[in-house]
Formats: sequence, structure tokens, C-alpha cells
Amino acid sequence: MENKALDIGSAKARLLEAALSHAVFDGWSEATFRAAVDDAGLSLDLARVVCPRGALDLATAYHKAGDAAMVAALGAEDLAALRFRDRVALAVRRRLAAADRELVRRGAALFALPQNAGTGASLVWGTADAVWRALGDTSEDINWYSKRATLSAVYSAVVLYWLGDESEGHDATWEFLDRRIEDVMRFEKFKAQVRANPVLGRVLAGPLKVLERVRAPSGATDGLPGTISDEEKA
Repeated sequence: MENKALDIGSAKARLLEAALSHAVFDGWSEATFRAAVDDAGLSLDLARVVCPRGALDLATAYHKAGDAAMVAALGAEDLAALRFRDRVALAVRRRLAAADRELVRRGAALFALPQNAGTGASLVWGTADAVWRALGDTSEDINWYSKRATLSAVYSAVVLYWLGDESEGHDATWEFLDRRIEDVMRFEKFKAQVRANPVLGRVLAGPLKVLERVRAPSGATDGLPGTISDEEKA
């Protein structure tokens, strides 16, 4: 087979689909990767071209597929009818609904390894970015980073709680999520109060000027479905 005829996306999708039933038992491992290669009817050499890091690339693809499913689910929701904090909570719930708990558990073990920690952190950041973009965030300054950092921490904590939650309908997880979002909203309110305080404004004038120079990555707000006003965030 010639490489120019290889559809990387299609081949990776076949490998991922074939890997799911194996990863539940064997984790995102070399054994799972090789079993997926056999089930997908690909040669091992070709599979290595598609997924150079083997099972790690499949686990990454699984996580990103969950992000895409969440964005699609949010697109069918009437977000304008919800308070801002409820939109964030809904986004996290839709993200977890798009995931298999055992596959996520296996993924958490994989990304906890020192050599994979950077990939895991990048994926969580990507999930936070996908949530904010789906909700119409148009931040172009330091807030672009702070929002994603805060939501990354919330999402990570909620996932860990969810993995051990045996309550009916995961009710305990959703209550935990609501508490974490309430903490975030209190922090955002505190930030607004600091900015509005004339005394603190003078004291922090220097650092704030430096932070004002921080800009979001180029194209960070391209293709957003809508915008979030300051009033909606309250």
C-alpha cells in the first residue's frame, strides 16, 4: 500500500473503535494496541504510521472524541435560557456523559505516568478550551488563560470524584460539580471587586499593566457560536 493513499483519519478511527473493547480490560496498553491492529485489519507497520505512540495516541483520540461529542450535544441545547454557571455545569455533565467510566479510569492511569503527564495536562486544557469556545467566550487577554486554567482544575477534580462515585445517577458528582463552580464564581466576583477597588487598583497598577499585555493565542476566538457578556457571568 502506498502512503499517499492512506487516509490517516479513517485508519485511526478504525483503530480506536477496535481498541475500545480491549482497553476496558487491558487498559490503553501495547496489548490493546496490537489487538486493535488485528481487529481493524491493518498491518502493524501501517498502524505505527497512524499512531506513532501506539496506545497513547488512541487514548488521546478517545479523549478528543469525547470533547467533540460534548460540543455537538451543547449545540442542541438552549444555552441562552440558562444562567452562566448552569451552562458550565451542563457542559461538564455532557462531557462526562460522552465518556465510558472504565475507559476514562484506564486513561487516567496512563496519563498519570510521568512520561505522559504533559499529554494528559494538554488534553484537560483542551477540554476546558472546548467548553469555553462552545459557550461563546471571546476573551482575548489574560482572562483567556485564567478561565481555562480554572476550569481545567474544576474538570480534573470532578472527573476524579466521578470515577469513585457510586451514587444513583451520579447525583453526588453533580452536587460536587455545583460546589466547585460556586467556588469559581466567588473567585470571579472577588476579581471584579479587586478591579473596582481604587486603593487596590493603585497598589496593583504595575502588575496589572504587565498582565494587560498578555494576549490570547492568535485565532483563539475564531468560529465561536456566540458571545458571553459580563452580565451573563454574574
